[in-house]
Amino acid sequence: MTKENFKAGIVSLVGKPNVGKSSLLNLLVGEKVAIVSDKVQTTRNRIGGIVNLDDAQIVFYDTPGIHKPLHQLGKYILQVATNALNGADLITVILDIEDGLLQSDKLVSKHVSNTSTPIIVLVNKIDTLLDDISESEISKNEKIQNFFIKAQELFPNNKKIIPISVVKNYGVKEYLDSLLDFLPKGHPLFSEEAITDRSIKFMTSEIIREKILYLTKEEIPHSAGIYIQKFEDNQDSLNIIADIIVERKSQKPILIGKKGSMIGKIRRLAKKDIEYLFDVKVNLELFIKVREKWRQRDKLIREYTNLIDEIK
Repeated sequence: MTKENFKAGIVSLVGKPNVGKSSLLNLLVGEKVAIVSDKVQTTRNRIGGIVNLDDAQIVFYDTPGIHKPLHQLGKYILQVATNALNGADLITVILDIEDGLLQSDKLVSKHVSNTSTPIIVLVNKIDTLLDDISESEISKNEKIQNFFIKAQELFPNNKKIIPISVVKNYGVKEYLDSLLDFLPKGHPLFSEEAITDRSIKFMTSEIIREKILYLTKEEIPHSAGIYIQKFEDNQDSLNIIADIIVERKSQKPILIGKKGSMIGKIRRLAKKDIEYLFDVKVNLELFIKVREKWRQRDKLIREYTNLIDEIK
């Protein structure tokens, strides 16, 4: 295509928690720009991943899972997710065929049903039902076909339903190709070198939080916030001091671990990922601090998540 026909646009990825939005974003971009875990509310912010094609630039926004909030932080997270429906050129709803259609999917439908923005539905985890992922096998599988019918009923205004497997990278090219029909003509929104709209400092805090999600038990992840005390970029190295924020005193020794083993693991894994992603040497120090009920206090939510600034 000539530059006159170049397309550029925004695609919001939406769905219930843990449906595969972040994994899909990372696959599309080809780099890890969104943290991933099996815990609810892993994604708190809207995170952009930039895909450059020969004839288009697509900015995908990973969004928090649409859910019923239980606290003030949860309300802000939901607002981030629903705000992502505005201003997008296309909305991609992701469903999980392994889970089936749940009440949480109906909640997603409720939020997207009134939009005039085009919708594409992706049915993820096809690989869990088929050994041989092919069009013929999908069309013959009764469970998959029944799921498609129910998905059509739940999202009747969709433009297309595409079966995919993020794990097997199946259906992703078809999905990418289908997006070009909905993107407007225009200049690139970001430089060709950019892979995300987020700063190195923000990505650093997310990587640290991901390691907490990966290494700790259920009582820690939801109440963990990150505060970057010091972020010194020396071009070929980063000097970082960060606080891990928890709500209860009893959570502090869990994060420290026996003889500092847990905080040591979090630091080592985070340092490794930051060095790999930004190709620099990293000096990372972590401290644990207790701030009771911080998820209910706007000032602290702003400091430890950036959420309030994002939704204003």
